Amino acid sequence: MGRLPISFLILLPLIAHQARSQPHQTLPHETPTDQYILVARESMRRSPAYLYSQKGFSIVQVNVDSSGMNIVGDAGNEPSIAVHPTDPDKLAIGWRQFDTITSNFRQAGYGYSNDGGQSWTFPGVLDPGVFRSDPVLGADTEGKFFYHSLATDPDYHCTLFTDTTGGAGWDSGTYAYGGDKAWMAIDRTEGIGRDQLYFAWDWAGCCGDDWFTRSTTRGASFDPPVPVPEDPIWGVTTVGPDGSVYVAGRRTSTNEEFVVAKSSTVQDSSAGLAFDFAVQVEMGGNHEFSIGIGPNPGGLQGQVWIDADHSNGPHAGNIYVLCSVNPPGSDPLDVHFVRSIDGGETWSAPVRINDDSSSTAWQWFGTMSVSPGGRIDVVWLDTRNGPGVHSALFYSYSFDGGETWSQNEQLSDSFNPHLGWPNQNKLGDYFDMVSLDEGAHLAWAATFNGEQDVYYSWIEAPVTGVAGPTEYPDRFALIQNYPNPFNGVSNFGFTISEPADVSLVIYDILGRKVGTLVNERLAPGTYRRQWNGRHLPSGIYFYRLQAAGLTETKTLVLLQ
Repeated sequence: MGRLPISFLILLPLIAHQARSQPHQTLPHETPTDQYILVARESMRRSPAYLYSQKGFSIVQVNVDSSGMNIVGDAGNEPSIAVHPTDPDKLAIGWRQFDTITSNFRQAGYGYSNDGGQSWTFPGVLDPGVFRSDPVLGADTEGKFFYHSLATDPDYHCTLFTDTTGGAGWDSGTYAYGGDKAWMAIDRTEGIGRDQLYFAWDWAGCCGDDWFTRSTTRGASFDPPVPVPEDPIWGVTTVGPDGSVYVAGRRTSTNEEFVVAKSSTVQDSSAGLAFDFAVQVEMGGNHEFSIGIGPNPGGLQGQVWIDADHSNGPHAGNIYVLCSVNPPGSDPLDVHFVRSIDGGETWSAPVRINDDSSSTAWQWFGTMSVSPGGRIDVVWLDTRNGPGVHSALFYSYSFDGGETWSQNEQLSDSFNPHLGWPNQNKLGDYFDMVSLDEGAHLAWAATFNGEQDVYYSWIEAPVTGVAGPTEYPDRFALIQNYPNPFNGVSNFGFTISEPADVSLVIYDILGRKVGTLVNERLAPGTYRRQWNGRHLPSGIYFYRLQAAGLTETKTLVLLQ
């Protein structure tokens, strides 16, 4: 593979700061142009939350009420996830919460799970009535959770909220400098920087051209920020296995050039903040924002991702960058990947991960994470199966440091991303994923309910390094609803072993149809549905599954 030489070397951020002829414009994208509207959640309509499960993949809605129902008329996007390092049943997701789609006023929404993402509690927002955006979550080695959130009052800055209960009990927050699209990285190595926090943002922030800070106190205090060489924006930050810190992004002055900056000394709490160098990285296309067309016309088409291989395997120490980019020609967007095997000094030629032959499909919101064992996971939204901008979640992985990639797999049904815009024409700007050796935790947004909602997915790890045939359930089965007896809402599940027209209908004791959960053609898999029976009297009911010429019926008991 071809290598790119280092195009520039910057030893001290002070030199880079003084070399600029003038400061950047500080006009933020994230500002409250609508007023806060107080909305009582208990007064809003409800509908069944979206649930989906098949072998190796599941989708669970996060922004639900205490009964697990969808709240109609709100919106949530830009989710980020924290996973407890020693108790992975404890998860937290934060997102931009819009209490009503009639206003673009957003707040710091959050939810947590104590059962590995099977169910979620959505208490509300961290600061009711306070404009907040760009949430980023993470956890340190001791299981302390962090929620980094942009605010604009009284000045443009970020607040860091912390929690030691698995996402259920956040504190009142600490001033953390910061600005637009600030991203957080946490050192979870065994080195001298263990549990230090690093943050980089773009020009729209608290501190002019100073865009990078550090906390050596697990979020209790922060060092005064310094510049990042060559000003990368709209990307993320990561920590390498040796404790070095990398900041990736698009160069501020152009959408054609990507940059990675590195500091090998910032891990030393006794040393100042300084970067070794910044290098231009060729991604094989342009970075796109607010282009007015496509599936996400008012937002980023993809954030710039960077991650590192912390394994003990043959690719240990590799650094990877991924982004959805607009390549030359008529193809609007592809997911491209590059790697460095020398600590970020030189980079490979870009590789396209999406394997479709279409020159009209959009592969957007490309998102990457690396498992402790070195498996690289990549997901994105893909319009290849349409129609139009309708998008589905796709997945690919690599076991050999990005040299080869598995065949693309469609994980979800397609949805229309243009539904439920909260007075802005986008589905946010990013998703977030944390990979373990057993699989990947994904926080994402979709419109399965006809509105923007936040979802958690578990993507089970492939068993081998070679993508094999898709495994399907080997039988037709109706699963007993739970809870049963139930009060109001119950969950239903079933499996089908071949493509079939599926009907799942609920009847009362006289044989009258009182509810239809499914009436559509489905692919093989395991499925979950919810039903709300609050409008019906207490009593015995029956639910019947019909598919592929087979019928199965079970009993449920409603207690009001």
